[in-house]
Amino acid sequence: MTTKMAKPVIEVAIKDTNLPVEEYRAALPMSPESGGYVCFEGHVRNVNNGRSVSHLEYEVYDTLALKELQKICEDACERFQLNFARAVHRKGTLKIGEPAVIIQVLSKHRKEAFDGCRFIIDRLKSQVPVWKREYYSDGSHVWAQCHDHGPHSHS
Repeated sequence: MTTKMAKPVIEVAIKDTNLPVEEYRAALPMSPESGGYVCFEGHVRNVNNGRSVSHLEYEVYDTLALKELQKICEDACERFQLNFARAVHRKGTLKIGEPAVIIQVLSKHRKEAFDGCRFIIDRLKSQVPVWKREYYSDGSHVWAQCHDHGPHSHS
């Protein structure tokens, strides 16, 4: 006889302040049935497509982004039997080295944890309305392909 798993815990957020990675790690829920923990952190890098990047600016459609993140995490929990899923994305101006996104998952086994984490970040990048403006060391800037939402406009 198998026991039914408790409903997974899901946390999603869009933040306009620094993402305190250590605090997110310390705030993981108690989950004695979870043997697998996987975390993905995406940080701002100093080079993209051979160009020197000085900083980034993210714009987010918060309401829709939170709904999409919730759906993605719910889907991941169901598909990979996750006990916990957290997805947090930054908005605003970020410096080189700052975390832009954090994905954390807990599951019974490592395979499901790895697969679930990858599923969440891949879906986030393809479905969540987040746009990235890259600023370069030469003073120029462009709206870069952050996620697959097509061109960004301010009309």
